[in-house]
Amino acid sequence: MESNSVVHNGGCHCRRVRWRVQAPSNVVSWDCNCSDCSMRGNIHFIVPAERFELLGDSKEFLTTYTFGTHTAKHTFCKVCGITSFYYPRSNPDGIAVTYRCVDPGTLTHVEIKHCDGRNWERSYIQTGIASYSKIAA
Repeated sequence: MESNSVVHNGGCHCRRVRWRVQAPSNVVSWDCNCSDCSMRGNIHFIVPAERFELLGDSKEFLTTYTFGTHTAKHTFCKVCGITSFYYPRSNPDGIAVTYRCVDPGTLTHVEIKHCDGRNWERSYIQTGIASYSKIAA
């Protein structure tokens, strides 16, 4: 992961929420079919929380939605409604970044894997998704 790590910038549609994240230029993104992700069409990659930084006054434009276990914190812009990142249930030590919200030019390849969020417990174990928020030693 470290050998091709780059800084990606991104945010929401109206640009009031802006962030930067250090991640590979080639990412594995997750297409989840849980009730929230499937309705939003969200496909995201996961990074360790310490690799993600909110910029400027972005925090004042964010609001959060939770449901079910209330572990996942689905953040979205109060102005345009876009979820450019959120705090996933699968990786409470990480950030899920919506890959389509990354500014053009730094992602060179996006591999999309399926996460069966409707059968969360089984999929969580089978996919190994929890490892994506860990920093390699």
